[in-house]
Amino acid sequence: MADIEITQAEADSLIAMEKRFVDEDDWTFPAAGERIGLALTSLDKRENFMLDVTRAQIKLTKATYQNRVRQAIILMRLDLDGPPHRNPDGTEILCPHLHVYQEGFGDKWASAAPGDRYTNTPDLFSTCEAFLQHCNITGPSKMQRGLFS
Repeated sequence: MADIEITQAEADSLIAMEKRFVDEDDWTFPAAGERIGLALTSLDKRENFMLDVTRAQIKLTKATYQNRVRQAIILMRLDLDGPPHRNPDGTEILCPHLHVYQEGFGDKWASAAPGDRYTNTPDLFSTCEAFLQHCNITGPSKMQRGLFS
């Protein structure tokens, strides 16, 4: 984690803040082995965010979706079909799991991804759409299915 700290109240506010894509063009969901980083901004344009979408090359159902602020602070990260995560207290969390910023720990804690929000995690495209909603990225969806997504 970067040595940048924000308060829990600020993190919660940033997570809840409505975000829009800076570029209004459509974008293609990455193919296996690809990644994309897309700039986001708050409605008042005072905060800048990034959406990172990373796909594994070998294990086609493995992916990571991440929402960052101020370049280095991870607000939320969803890991799909990867290795288990070990929390600071030693508990192991299987995939899919969700990291949400926690003051003093950054993204070092994870919990099971909420099944009511992420209902079909093998479908990476629809799970990415659910992650966008969870991060409060609004406006018409600019994400297009790729040939193999």
